[in-house]
Amino acid sequence: MLSGAMQAAISDTLDGHSGLAGWRWLFVINAIITVVWGFAGFFMLPDLPNRPNPRAFWFKKIHGELSLERLARNGRAEPKRMTWAGIKRTFSGWVVYFISILYIATVLGTYGYVYFSLFLKSLKNPDGTPRWTVSQVNAIPIGGSAINVVFVWIWALLSDYLKTRWTLIVLQAVIGIIPCIVMSIWTTHPDTVALSAAYASYFISYVCLGTAPLIFAWLSDLIPQDPEARSLAVGVAVAGYYSISAWSQVLVWPASQAPFYKYGWQSALALLVLVIIMTCILRFVDVRYLLPQREEFRAVLEDDIAAGKATSSAVVDQDSPSQRRDGPSKTGHTTAVDEV
Repeated sequence: MLSGAMQAAISDTLDGHSGLAGWRWLFVINAIITVVWGFAGFFMLPDLPNRPNPRAFWFKKIHGELSLERLARNGRAEPKRMTWAGIKRTFSGWVVYFISILYIATVLGTYGYVYFSLFLKSLKNPDGTPRWTVSQVNAIPIGGSAINVVFVWIWALLSDYLKTRWTLIVLQAVIGIIPCIVMSIWTTHPDTVALSAAYASYFISYVCLGTAPLIFAWLSDLIPQDPEARSLAVGVAVAGYYSISAWSQVLVWPASQAPFYKYGWQSALALLVLVIIMTCILRFVDVRYLLPQREEFRAVLEDDIAAGKATSSAVVDQDSPSQRRDGPSKTGHTTAVDEV
């Protein structure tokens, strides 16, 4: 949302200032923001709760303790330093590859919304003049970004409230298929589909952009006992997406074809169908094979927590007689606590 508003404002106010075009000012201002926030990351990123960033002055010890307590309460192993054994274990298994493909397919399958601005820019009035100004082309997609922000929260809250990930991933893929079908028809036969349907399709595309958080949350549910594998899987998935999108989108969504892409919406449709199939397969494997492993790990974790509490109680009991010999005032306080 902010980027669209900023682009519109810069185009209106800085175009031609100091001899630079508006789009050049966009690069200058974005570069400044990137550098500033890059340096801020050294102080703002807390790192791990059991190994916090010493430069993160705002992250207190109690914050790390609360995080570790929450991990234990939800049956998650504590984060630990990456090891060669963990790397080998991760890449010798199937989870990292499956999650990476699923993530890449969901992101690329919902990629059509990125070209909303090119769609708006291509529209013409009957006299051949642009239907929308440059400022409007930058501003109109802000509405789609607002839809995205709202629905990312909705999908996340529904996921925790309903205690499910996979059903909402499938639902988003189904919703994403609708604009893919409409736009596939519109791009090949624009006279048979109303232009309003194309507008609606682009806006609907923003609804189903909440799959990535659900996939990574589901990954944490799938292998709570292996924090190294979780970290590597997320890194491989994100890196894999960027390495593929850097060249594939130029081929699938070439600007020269905008807005009548030859293969763009059809390929997105195929990817979303793949997402649905892979999600259902992963759900089956999860229930059939991974769930027993999680239950076994959780039982061991609960036993460890119970043993730790028992040890703490034993230490307190051993200290109690010496505390009672220290004087009547301390004895009275201990008795009062026991009665309560």
